Amino acid sequence: MKSIIVSGLVAWALALPALAADYTIMAPAAPGGGWDQTARTMQDVLQAEGISDSVQVQNVPGAGGTVGLAQFVAGAAGDPSQLIVGGYVMVGAILTNASPVGLDDVTPIARLTGEYEAIVVPAASPIQSVSDLVAQLKADPGSVSWAGGSAGGADHITVGLFAKAAGVDPTKINYIAFSGGGEALAAILGNQVTAGVSSLGEFLPQVQAGTMRLLAVTSDERIAGVDAPTLTESGLDVVLQNWRMVAAAPGLTDEQKAAVAADIEKLNASEGWKAALETKGWANTYLAGAEFEAQLAKDTETTEAILRDIGLVK
Repeated sequence: MKSIIVSGLVAWALALPALAADYTIMAPAAPGGGWDQTARTMQDVLQAEGISDSVQVQNVPGAGGTVGLAQFVAGAAGDPSQLIVGGYVMVGAILTNASPVGLDDVTPIARLTGEYEAIVVPAASPIQSVSDLVAQLKADPGSVSWAGGSAGGADHITVGLFAKAAGVDPTKINYIAFSGGGEALAAILGNQVTAGVSSLGEFLPQVQAGTMRLLAVTSDERIAGVDAPTLTESGLDVVLQNWRMVAAAPGLTDEQKAAVAADIEKLNASEGWKAALETKGWANTYLAGAEFEAQLAKDTETTEAILRDIGLVK
């Protein structure tokens, strides 16, 4: 009789649905930027889709994400509930800041999204086109101040490539790095800088509101619904896509890594995530597992070459 009861309890337990994991997602930047938006969108969708019962977001800004990355590596080891968002910006910041920790110190899970960069000026600026901006840059590189994200990130690289394509020494650019998208946005709207560079989605609301002028995007062809030329159309051979990823803590078991990866795969496949990407103008560039790890290694190598070329890494 006892064996029947025990076997019945085992069968009942096995029939129960697995408990959804709780997560804390670190956004290694100040509120308002792309990583913060990514983390909070993940938070909303993971909970709304029932993939996780509870998701918290933690902001740790500084040095292109490397401050948060170092804290994450030191404090999250072996904890499958801890996640961190990052991306192309962090790849560059690790190299530029000679960070003692890198993305090989965490557990990469997946590339999630891609987004092209945008070049903007305040609405009141006399600069009406890329040609106008190039003319001023050629006349006096230091007179053109650029607001963007952390040193060595996608925004900084875009400005360096812009200058190089325009025939200007990229080491002469006057780039002002901000730790969060909100701070860069305030500098542009406050007419404190000549131009701004960031992911298109961060600028679109202000462009649509008429407080910023969109000069160009870094896509290889025009983006549907966006009234702006590419830099290539504007005479500058520059194409660049910023991407964002999610990683788990170091020191996970294969089973823990697989469980996290499964949740992120569910996130990517969910209707809520697809709707969020469309709303924010983010491209789905999902890539996971060994393929993502190989692409990450390739991107790191390519980024180091670009940073050396524009004088950001010796």
